[in-house]
Amino acid sequence: MKEIAFADIASLVGQEVGVSDWVEISQERVNQFAEATGDHQWIHIDVERATREIGGPIAHGYLTLSLIPMLGAGILHVTGVTRGINYGCDKVRFTSMVRVGKRVRMRQKLVSVEPKAGGLQMKNECTIEIEGEERPACVAETISIIYGG
Repeated sequence: MKEIAFADIASLVGQEVGVSDWVEISQERVNQFAEATGDHQWIHIDVERATREIGGPIAHGYLTLSLIPMLGAGILHVTGVTRGINYGCDKVRFTSMVRVGKRVRMRQKLVSVEPKAGGLQMKNECTIEIEGEERPACVAETISIIYGG
């Protein structure tokens, strides 16, 4: 994990910040996400039918997207931060399915840093890669605000 001071974060703009560890997408995780969101589409939770019709169950796209904060926490630690908030996304694309049992990781690039609301607004390009596959599962431009103190 890379570490940098709050005051120095802008020095990373335009650079790849790092790559997370691999995380397995288990059927249990997919089922828990389905319960939390109410999205019980068969392609995600009916293992037998999904195996028969599409070769196996797949993760929800929004499950993949929701991993960004967790995966990012293992990439970069900014010292001197009192709090941070997710501010949104400018662009999200789901470019490939994540089959249950596959592992994913995130490659993160810091696109911009600018003052906002008494803190620093950071825009990151987050690419969720699937182990052994060329196409990423998701590419998202995320926005967060961190506050120093």
